[in-house]
Amino acid sequence: MEKLRVAVIGCGNISVMHLDSIKAFDDVELVAVCDIKEDRAIAASQKYGGKVYTDYKKMFECEKLDAVNLCLPHYLHVPVAIDAFRAGINVLSEKPMSIKYEDAVKAVETAKECGVLYGVIFQCRYNAPSQLVKQRVMDGKLGPVKCGRTTLTWYRPDHYYDHSDWKGTWDKEGGGVIIDQAIHSIDLANWMIGSKPVEIQSTLHNRNHEIMVVEDTGEGLIKYENGALLSFYAMNNYLCDEPIEIRLLCENGKAIFSYDEAKVIYKDGSVETATNKPEDMFKYTGGKDYWGFQHAVQIRQFFNAVKGEEELEITGEEALKIQNIICQIYSNNDNPFK
Repeated sequence: MEKLRVAVIGCGNISVMHLDSIKAFDDVELVAVCDIKEDRAIAASQKYGGKVYTDYKKMFECEKLDAVNLCLPHYLHVPVAIDAFRAGINVLSEKPMSIKYEDAVKAVETAKECGVLYGVIFQCRYNAPSQLVKQRVMDGKLGPVKCGRTTLTWYRPDHYYDHSDWKGTWDKEGGGVIIDQAIHSIDLANWMIGSKPVEIQSTLHNRNHEIMVVEDTGEGLIKYENGALLSFYAMNNYLCDEPIEIRLLCENGKAIFSYDEAKVIYKDGSVETATNKPEDMFKYTGGKDYWGFQHAVQIRQFFNAVKGEEELEITGEEALKIQNIICQIYSNNDNPFK
């Protein structure tokens, strides 16, 4: 069996989720790792294998690659992805696609023109709680979502941003708590609603951070074409990471879920639950608890699609839906802290 030849670009914190996953797949070979900080690329190579590069364009020239996984600062996702597409390489990018909607659209169009696959990581969709709620919305047991709300109260102190050369900036991260943390919970609710947003109201504030210039608090309301309403609230001034909460009021009941558990309550009083079972959780060698355990599931699905065994599920086109919402949240406020 010929193995897929893949590389990882960006060997920072999130890369362990990709590198551990790739190492676990018998039909995938890690050919190379790339980072402008050579020490990080060397460390990744020593642990996982693969040739070391500090220039991804040289890597594209020297290596025959089927796919690359992008684990880069937000502002680099699109330019590196487009270069990969033009080299005939399939791309799986970390979220968000971009910090600008028009750039994300360009990436999707370029991938299509080049005839390659473009996937974007939204691993929380693969959690057992998310899967249960989505299934019950789609099969009619819950029925269409009428309204919902998402809540995120996490802790990101100033030193979280002080240790990074790109986080907490408009030009490199593209925002704060909304684009970096709340994007997942808003994506899940939007995925459940399954309709087109027609109006987005939002306000953003920096209430308690001195180092970063972007928002640490955001809230708003999204109105949908089918009449559904979604309220969202996010802040990272709390002193710990509380579980995110998504509540959906549906035609035939309601759902209350987080990344770890779901409770579906039907109008007849019956209840259905789901949790992430330990035996189903991929074991990573590092990473953060709040990244969850489902990167490996989505990465596996992407590689299956590259091999032609199934259709890619979270495509660039699909990811444009949440990208549009996130960018509208910011455009409503015209980056008020610049």
